[in-house]
Amino acid sequence: MKRLAHYFRELQSGQSTYGVIYEGSYYDQGEMISDPTYWYNDVAYHIERTHKLSLDIPCITIQIPFDRLGLDENKNEIVLSDWALRRWGDHIEALNQLIYNRSRSDKENGAFYCFHPTNVVLQRNASHVKVISDTWYLCLMITVQLPFKNNDKAMRMLCKMLPKEVEEFITTWDLHQLNAAYDLVNQQNRIREWLKTSSYCAFIANGSILPRNKEGNGPLAGALPFTSPDDIEIEICGLRGMGISRGVTVITGGGYSGKSTMLDALNSGIYNHILGDGREFVITDPTAMEISAEEGRSIKNMNITPFIKWIPHGSAEQFSTDYASGSTSQAANIMEAINYGCKLLLIDEDRSATNFMIQDIKMRSLIKREPITPFTERVRELYEAAHVSSVLVIGGSGEFLSVADQIILMDNFVATNVTQEAKRLCENDKPRERIPYTHWDIERLITSDHFSSYPQGSGTEKLTVSTMGYIGMGDEQVDIRGLYNITSNAQLVAIAFLLRKIAISNQDRLILPHEKIRKALEDMEREGVDIVFSSFFPGFDRWLELPRMHEVLAVLNRMKHVNFIKSEHSSQNV
Repeated sequence: MKRLAHYFRELQSGQSTYGVIYEGSYYDQGEMISDPTYWYNDVAYHIERTHKLSLDIPCITIQIPFDRLGLDENKNEIVLSDWALRRWGDHIEALNQLIYNRSRSDKENGAFYCFHPTNVVLQRNASHVKVISDTWYLCLMITVQLPFKNNDKAMRMLCKMLPKEVEEFITTWDLHQLNAAYDLVNQQNRIREWLKTSSYCAFIANGSILPRNKEGNGPLAGALPFTSPDDIEIEICGLRGMGISRGVTVITGGGYSGKSTMLDALNSGIYNHILGDGREFVITDPTAMEISAEEGRSIKNMNITPFIKWIPHGSAEQFSTDYASGSTSQAANIMEAINYGCKLLLIDEDRSATNFMIQDIKMRSLIKREPITPFTERVRELYEAAHVSSVLVIGGSGEFLSVADQIILMDNFVATNVTQEAKRLCENDKPRERIPYTHWDIERLITSDHFSSYPQGSGTEKLTVSTMGYIGMGDEQVDIRGLYNITSNAQLVAIAFLLRKIAISNQDRLILPHEKIRKALEDMEREGVDIVFSSFFPGFDRWLELPRMHEVLAVLNRMKHVNFIKSEHSSQNV
């Protein structure tokens, strides 16, 4: 740190470019060496540009050796990194309290920034494990706004305040709490492994708190803990709770009864949650996707004939539109989800197109020429032929009762199994005429013509992510507001950079998206999420979280300028 302090002292008064701290140049035995890594005791501070034009906002990776923390190299690195990041956030707040000045902006005053994660446990760049010369390090990434034209304060922030707080972080390291985090994730993973070979696609443990607080980041205070109906209660790995069977499950009930809250909890259960979240033991098939109508989305060359028999002046087998209707968008969303490898669909009727979901017997008698095959006619086939289960929130129609395997009634957040009662209500219904099975497996290629981060005719890349729910890449402006499985803006940013990296590194004329994305995600898991980041683009937060392949493909499928073509060997490639 003495070398870094020297650089600050050498800066001219009022200078604010700070380029010298990124170079770290010094002479050693007559040779010029560039090393932007600075040391305080045995902790390394590596400084790099957050963006090439924002030299007053360095990105600093703090590398703490494992032996300072008493860490075992054989433990789960993602759990370690996640737990450490949550504790580190308190220390960043303590630093900011020391320099806070309400009358000045961060640019004038200076500030420390770190990533504040949601309650899911994910691989991130903000905290990760790295091995350097056979030494294992816990790495914490922060960005710092250096105070404008105040080099003395900038030096104090980086050379004195930050190292002191890191030493406090090391001193207060609690292995007992870390081991509790390990134990929790181990139990969650055992449940996930059990579900893989069982007849269940999801599990909600007794005592779970499903409703969220006003901020949506934790359990609602005073909420009723979940209790499974006795007749469908199961035990997994020492925990008792409600098992949701593979097949077709309907969650029903009156308004504000808790049925949508249960579906939201199941949707969040694709990831492990931290202790205290309330949904720690809501465990869902990790391939699950929430499906909705998405009016206005782009669809390119998608076979939607299982649900849409014909399209006026168009083709349902090779359906394309820049502005899909509610029914065609929901049909495409389901077909794409199956193509992604999804084995559990989560559908809320409030977010669905009514004419896509149901058509009762009176309307079927009245309407003689109907192009839509409603979901009620395909939901059983989806499970029987494609092995895709469905959990449906239904409050306004009894059409799904006769095709469901399991029916859960919610009443003031209390669950009751009403399957037999509901089946008795359907005994006198006219038997449904079974329609012929359809073909669910699809495979599409994309051409590299318009899959690019360069706008047409431009020599400069374009990549943006809006907090309003859009990704911009090249000529694309992708609306992702209908994707409910993206957990954070950091995950969305990672998707944007991942797609950009595939686009600029691609050498193929025809691209099999699954293959390219799977390889990129494997590289990110192995080498670190940060390998897709580029400091070339302004306006990005520095934080990335590892996404699923499902969401990366979903973003790609919403691009309007990319050309999708049907593969000659159409088969599910997941």
